[in-house]
Amino acid sequence: MTQAPQLEHDRTAWRSQGLVLEVDELTVGIDTESGVKQAVSRLKLAISAGETFALVGESGSGKSMTALALLRLLPDVADMQAAHIRLAGEDLTRLTESEMRRVRGGRIGIIFQEPSTCLNPVLTIGRQLEEILQLHTEYRGEALRRRAVQWLERVGIPEAERRLNDYPFQFSGGQKQRIMIAMALAAEPDLLIADEPTTALDVTVQNQILELLEGIQRELGLAILLITHDLAVVKKVAQHVALMRYGEIVEVRDAEGFFANPEHPYARELLAAIPSLARRKRPLAPAVGAPVLEVEDLTVRYVKRRSLLRGTTGADVLKGIRFSLHAGETLALLGGSGCGKTTAAKALLGLLEGQATVGGRALLHGQDLLTARGRELKRMRGQIQIVFQDPYASLDPRMPIGEILAEGMAALRPEWSRREREGRAEHLLEQVGLPPDAVRRYPHEFSGGQRQRIAIARALAVEPSVLICDEPTSALDVSVQAQILDLLQSLQASLQLACLFITHNFGVVEYVADRIAIMHEGRIVEEGRATDVLGSPRHPQTRALLAAVPRL
Repeated sequence: MTQAPQLEHDRTAWRSQGLVLEVDELTVGIDTESGVKQAVSRLKLAISAGETFALVGESGSGKSMTALALLRLLPDVADMQAAHIRLAGEDLTRLTESEMRRVRGGRIGIIFQEPSTCLNPVLTIGRQLEEILQLHTEYRGEALRRRAVQWLERVGIPEAERRLNDYPFQFSGGQKQRIMIAMALAAEPDLLIADEPTTALDVTVQNQILELLEGIQRELGLAILLITHDLAVVKKVAQHVALMRYGEIVEVRDAEGFFANPEHPYARELLAAIPSLARRKRPLAPAVGAPVLEVEDLTVRYVKRRSLLRGTTGADVLKGIRFSLHAGETLALLGGSGCGKTTAAKALLGLLEGQATVGGRALLHGQDLLTARGRELKRMRGQIQIVFQDPYASLDPRMPIGEILAEGMAALRPEWSRREREGRAEHLLEQVGLPPDAVRRYPHEFSGGQRQRIAIARALAVEPSVLICDEPTSALDVSVQAQILDLLQSLQASLQLACLFITHNFGVVEYVADRIAIMHEGRIVEEGRATDVLGSPRHPQTRALLAAVPRL
């Protein structure tokens, strides 16, 4: 009781200074087989009201671990060895767990990197959003529901009131991220921790979300800790930048100074690794010979049974798209969130069986993927592989990485011996920049970027002729992204690998694509050589996408 006046004095002093968060000497250790390893070392930062503070660095540098430490949500193997974490003058390290539960979601909101693993799959999104509001606000009854609808509308979910009753699987990846943003902001916190908040969004929706956060920031004086590898976004929205490497902050600058004249060599290295049209490594080469993959009039219709009396309803997601893909070529499939890009990939791989009606033809080396069955389908699946957008959801958490890689090889390349499979697994992990002991570790032991590299290695393990990449670099910082793009291009050159690249990152598209197809509302509205589409866009949707791209 005797400390209460002092605490109130501290809070008043903080308000007068405009400070929201101050972190001093944050150190996090992880217990490993070889001893305690420091994931975060003596980190210091301060964020003021109305400020966006960007924390950038390589995957595994300690950015997300810092966010978890601020919320006291560290995994069991990690321990906060030292820290003062003050939120409006109150030291969070001294609070009880019950007191911290009021802080999480109430005074500090967080947007995690992977929305699919954060939303409860068995609860409607309305139920999940209302739960946040009920815990941390005074809204109740009908007012509670109206407030939930308002937040969905603010983050751009169409028909928000109707969609309150939908489940997470009924939304696209970008829409799920928008729902997470609504949940993080619903209680109007003092501080928002945004861990890759626009990773899963196309550039137009990304632009809307950034403008939305900026508007709420002005309205509430919201302080934002932005954790990201997208330096173009950082330049657009942040006032200060902290560059993190190996658990330490190596440079802290105002954003203008950081981009104009980076001081640390690592900062210069990151900025130099960003792909763009001006840095293309190879000229466009015309395709030679017959296409490896020909897609003709591909349609997908989702059917929903309502009742025996009222019949069924359906929605046409793909409306007759067609394209071809040649050996050694990269075709980038671009478009807004929900336009059907990922649905097209799933249809080609036969992953919509029982969920939707698929029509048209997809000829892989002259044979139709959509009608193949049994042994023939199994053989063809060895020729076409996919890297999914969300690596954590696509890797079995119960299997070590070596078994994950070997499983596909055993099923689709039975002619390879066990020793050959093990040797190839180690070689692939080395190619994507992971240590040899990764074969014995589990997916949860890796960062988001490392898990994506594992997913890429798994897709390449069976030596496919067609690789579908569904946002393969969305979870990677720019330096690791550069390594993966170099790897993919090297494989294309040596194996004549055909690549269907689904993405919303125009910097990556400018760097890797030979041709570009723009999708809108289930149709391809523009297609052509990369230089033509980027330099002289014809369709209004293409021009809108390009206009929304943040640039350094």
